[in-house]
Amino acid sequence: MGKTREIKSRMKAVGNIRRITRTMQMIATSKFAKAQHRAVAAKPYTEGVFDLVRELAATSGDIDHPLISGPSGVDVSKKPELWLIITSDRGLCGPYNGSVLRLASAGLRECARAPETELVGKKGVSFLRFAGIPVSRHHTHFGDTPRREDIDHLAEEYMARFTAGEVSAVRVAYMRFITAGRQKPEVMQLLPLKPPVEEGADAQGKTGMIYEFSPPAEVLLNELLPVTVKATLNQCFNDAIVSEHIARMIAMKAATDNATKMGKLLTRQFNRARQAQITTELTEIISGAQALE
Repeated sequence: MGKTREIKSRMKAVGNIRRITRTMQMIATSKFAKAQHRAVAAKPYTEGVFDLVRELAATSGDIDHPLISGPSGVDVSKKPELWLIITSDRGLCGPYNGSVLRLASAGLRECARAPETELVGKKGVSFLRFAGIPVSRHHTHFGDTPRREDIDHLAEEYMARFTAGEVSAVRVAYMRFITAGRQKPEVMQLLPLKPPVEEGADAQGKTGMIYEFSPPAEVLLNELLPVTVKATLNQCFNDAIVSEHIARMIAMKAATDNATKMGKLLTRQFNRARQAQITTELTEIISGAQALE
């Protein structure tokens, strides 16, 4: 009797876990659809800005801008790098946080000078503390749906610090969203900004089209390069969020499937234990009736 009660209790607990993981899977699926729409919708804009910068770079020749070559008259080689690590606020998303944090910690150890480390999300705090990596700033206000204004403000702050010569570079460690079935942890150099290089037959500065810019290309670059930095950082956040939802959706689906299998196994064990218990009770009844004859 005690064994069947124990199995019944475990069956109830596994059923509750399955309902929770199934609900979390459905929530992650819903959030993934919205996050994917934002990430995919923003990519054409980011790519279009980079294409325009490429055309301007080909027109203006050698580019000399603080966001590309650094501040003039300041030796930034002796300044530390600034790293932004994007993690999640909540767990239960499989290897998502671990992959990003391991890649970032390996890159941080390779820096010649002790870098400044900034963290987005709560799940990276304990990892970096255990690894002995100090966090100079912890951003807790972005969440699952960061506002574009907050990201732009952060990008402006990074650009101001870079052009002032306080940091030698700005790098972002995040999970890059490629497709729904493929995400890759990546460290991207945000600053100094690298003008995109076109591949193929037009790689020698031939863009295939002739543009006439008004105002001149140099003036347009002063406006477009800050916009490019903001759009790139915004894309990093969008990719990180949609990748987090994918990882949580996969993890919760696996947990739901495991709970279903465990429930079926416990049901078989319960039926066998109950059958053995009934057989024992019938044997005792028959034995007692025969003893009274």
